[in-house]
Amino acid sequence: MTKRTLSENSRKALMINIGESAGREVADLIAQMAAEIDELKRTKVSVTRIVPGPVDRSAMVEEPV
Repeated sequence: MTKRTLSENSRKALMINIGESAGREVADLIAQMAAEIDELKRTKVSVTRIVPGPVDRSAMVEEPV
C-alpha cells in the first residue's frame, strides 16, 4: 500500500499562508485522514441480504472495491 502524503510544496504553502504550526497541524491531519480512508477501503466488506424484504434501491450505492 502506498503512503499518501502532501508534497513538500503543499506543506510549505500551508505553513506560509496560515502559519507554521497551523500548517503543520493541517498537513498532519490530512495525512491521518488519508491513511484512515485507505484502511477503510482495504477492510471494506460487501453486505448480502439474508432475509428477503423490500429493496430500497435509493439506499444502495455500489462502488468498486
